[in-house]
Amino acid sequence: MLELKNNHWYFLLIFFVMSTVYSQEKELIGQITNTVDVEGIHIVNQSSRFNAVTNKEGVFTITAKVNDTLLVSSITYVPQRVIVSETFYTQGKLTITLDPIVNELAEVKVGNQLTGNIKTDLQNIKTEKILQFDDVGIPGFKGEPEEKIVPVIQAINLTVIDVEAIYKHLSGYYKTLRTKRKWESENQTVDGIINFYGVDFFLEAFKIPENKLNDFLLFCIETETIEQDFKKENYSLVTLVLEKKAKIYYERLQEVETD
Repeated sequence: MLELKNNHWYFLLIFFVMSTVYSQEKELIGQITNTVDVEGIHIVNQSSRFNAVTNKEGVFTITAKVNDTLLVSSITYVPQRVIVSETFYTQGKLTITLDPIVNELAEVKVGNQLTGNIKTDLQNIKTEKILQFDDVGIPGFKGEPEEKIVPVIQAINLTVIDVEAIYKHLSGYYKTLRTKRKWESENQTVDGIINFYGVDFFLEAFKIPENKLNDFLLFCIETETIEQDFKKENYSLVTLVLEKKAKIYYERLQEVETD
């Protein structure tokens, strides 16, 4: 009986030690295994809000613990969530393969069927000249317009049902498109802030090195309204956010370097 009791405490001790170890955060090394477009992919630890960006080889480092959720996102790949398993945590490294975003075929419209009678077929062909801005002597946008995301309530109309829009909702295409546009907007904001303030400003004012600048600004965007404030030219509010988040981010950098 005494031996059984001792074994019971022994197993409890092992369980306690293992739980303590796996609940600690540490820096993991990851790599995107895709062969193209592996630079600039964003990784966000949704459990702690640590961020990382891949280099030219698709390699990144991020602080995490067991069961943390990592969101991997890029404008050329489908967003993917990865759970940090005990194996990943113990080995200290993980590899991720992403699914590319497949461009859908342009809409194909089927016109009138041919009858074989040339005269009849020519009469049935409808052609109309698309009016350009130059035709009326005014400047205008001639590029490719951004694809409109059709709301569900508009796609399911009592009189007209937009089958293509419904499919894009059900297949997750519109969700992926929103995520892609979100990351594009955030990257544009990051570039705009860096160009506006300059790299030296962040190093001198907040001790944020250049190689961590993108990561720091994405960290600010994820939890604050800095993106909207910068676009509205509310620079005083932008500066307040930078000061607030820089303290937290710098402390995390120091913790990582200490570990």
